[in-house]
Amino acid sequence: MKYFLAIIGGGPAGYTAAEKASKAGKDVVLFEQNAVGGTCLNVGCIPTKSLLYGAKQYYNATHATKYGVTAENVTFDFAAMQKRKTIVVRKLVAGIKQRLNNEHCTLVSGFAKVENRTDALVTISCNGETFEAENLMICTGSTNFVPPIPGIKDNPAVWDSTDALAAAELPKSIIIVGGGVIGMEFATLYHELGIPVTVIEALPSILPNLDPEVVAVLADKYKKAGINILTETRVEEINGERVKANGEWLEAERILVSVGRRANLNGLEALNDIELNRGAIVIDDFCKANLPNVYACGDVTGKIMLAHVAARQAEVAVGRMLKVIPLQRIAYNAIPSVVYTNPEIASVGITEGQAESMSIPVEVRKLPMTFSGRFMAENEGETGLCKMIVDAKNHSVLGVHCIGNPCSEFIAAASFAVRMGYTTAEFEQVVFPHPTVSEILHEIIVP
Repeated sequence: MKYFLAIIGGGPAGYTAAEKASKAGKDVVLFEQNAVGGTCLNVGCIPTKSLLYGAKQYYNATHATKYGVTAENVTFDFAAMQKRKTIVVRKLVAGIKQRLNNEHCTLVSGFAKVENRTDALVTISCNGETFEAENLMICTGSTNFVPPIPGIKDNPAVWDSTDALAAAELPKSIIIVGGGVIGMEFATLYHELGIPVTVIEALPSILPNLDPEVVAVLADKYKKAGINILTETRVEEINGERVKANGEWLEAERILVSVGRRANLNGLEALNDIELNRGAIVIDDFCKANLPNVYACGDVTGKIMLAHVAARQAEVAVGRMLKVIPLQRIAYNAIPSVVYTNPEIASVGITEGQAESMSIPVEVRKLPMTFSGRFMAENEGETGLCKMIVDAKNHSVLGVHCIGNPCSEFIAAASFAVRMGYTTAEFEQVVFPHPTVSEILHEIIVP
């Protein structure tokens, strides 16, 4: 059987594309080597958030006196947290499989390899069978990057994020190499469960891609809470449970290495003429590679490694294949991102520093989150911060950066403003429900 579309990788990009194309009546084959849902659902976003939520419940219970609540002898059961995490993941995986259960979608479990490609046909092998398709979509995702640090390989004390999520027991102490999003979320998890944490970051700040003023709020809180954050510190060597950084030895039961991810190109060797940039597949505005019938979506493109970006890329790519008019492009300038620390950080658009580097004159508006009554009621002892970057010439909203719970739940409103090019006068007309923390967006807009 010849398919309209063959998709390699069943993560957010792959299953979104399969659902969209098959519902349009096109025959689709989707290959997934491990579990449908990809890294995000199985060993990333969802399991991490499940464990983080359990840790937050424990943390809140042990810090409830500031709300007039006394809880004695509070404990947690890490095994129960892990069991709940597994149940959540299984339910979501089952839900995705159900969405793909239609007459036009074939799901194949196994490692898929591209054998040949012409402008008319792509041939793929999997489990000893051969499949043919008019179009190929590469959604092979990314893998944890292992830095060339002496002593890191084959060291039982060293974990990556997948190892950490699968651990049956908590470590007695942990060193986290890498102060990016993954590193700081795990730092939050372990700290809230009472585990001594050290974070080592080579750059001058943790979360280096985010607004420095917002990040400073989190770094200050975490340092005061007892998390040992070492910036401008390079790991030189790992020896068993010891880490040599900037000439000094540190020790912990486990060492979690989270220094980024790299595009996964396994099984694509036959596409030797596909264009790459720094090991990732180059795509155009419609997620098409330089080969006429090859598309790529998600982490393998190296653009923005977020599940919601992968899903949106898949929607755009399938729309392009189906010639849906008008053809849509992805507004990469309006992609929201969240760091699930405590408090959360949420942002969209450019930062103040990025505006300066782009020679864009801007007006920076900022308020503590305490200007929201709901925030005050639910975040005792927290101040938070909300920053808005406004074009000084046309007064359009270019970026919003917040720290404070639950900013992840309303950053989409700011994303909409950036995506649609709202001016502050237009955004001021949006009515926010009261009392909600989202009202901070209105407070910062009103002159």
